[in-house]
Amino acid sequence: MNLIFILATLPVALILIYIYRKDVNKEPIRKLIVAFLAGCVTVIPAMIMELILQPFSPGTPILGGLFDGFVVAGFSEELSKLALLMLVIWRSDEFSEYFDGIVYAVFVSMGFAGIENLLYVFSPDSISESISTAIVRAIISVPGHFLFAVAMGYYLSLAKFDPAHRSNHLIKALFYPVMLHGTFDAILMVSDGLSAYEGLTYMVGAIEFVVFVIFDIKLWKKGLKRIKQMQEMSRRQDYNPMNPFENFRWEF
Repeated sequence: MNLIFILATLPVALILIYIYRKDVNKEPIRKLIVAFLAGCVTVIPAMIMELILQPFSPGTPILGGLFDGFVVAGFSEELSKLALLMLVIWRSDEFSEYFDGIVYAVFVSMGFAGIENLLYVFSPDSISESISTAIVRAIISVPGHFLFAVAMGYYLSLAKFDPAHRSNHLIKALFYPVMLHGTFDAILMVSDGLSAYEGLTYMVGAIEFVVFVIFDIKLWKKGLKRIKQMQEMSRRQDYNPMNPFENFRWEF
């Protein structure tokens, strides 16, 4: 059980260390702990919404996979993260630089991912299944939550320091993570549904692998680009945080 616990929590810890080291001016540990614990709490409202929405899922593999990916999982989980992020971080004096949005969004998201990971890895009946689940999720699911959080934190910072376009940025802080999360999950869920049909298993698996790898690579490239952009903006000493940089392109 100790091995399973380590496998479930290690990827979360590594991502937290990574994003903390990327921060130009380190955030207070106490505030980061609050953000992480808030992320752990987001599992509760997310699960409630998922239970409410799940009965509306269509029965067909494609429509069901899309609904489950974008609505049941993507919308419920990302809305819960953003709501807690706004509740505990938005008005904090510690949220004072552009990169802070990404830092706090990642800590909230990793709180969610950590609890979710533990629930998944301790569900199987055998230790071997738990270990395999933990390894797969460490490679796919936890990094996915990290990258969704980068998108959320990016737009949250723009909303914080660009009040003239705050509503637009806040909408994007939810919209883009939901779209990324939904696409991420829907690729897997649709393929799982189609693979149940005889003769489609290998074809669906091959297509899923190619599509997922391409999407994941693009997701990583865009996420790392956003991290670098916010780092550069936080390093500037002569900027006015209440006004965005001129000629700076805000897009995801």
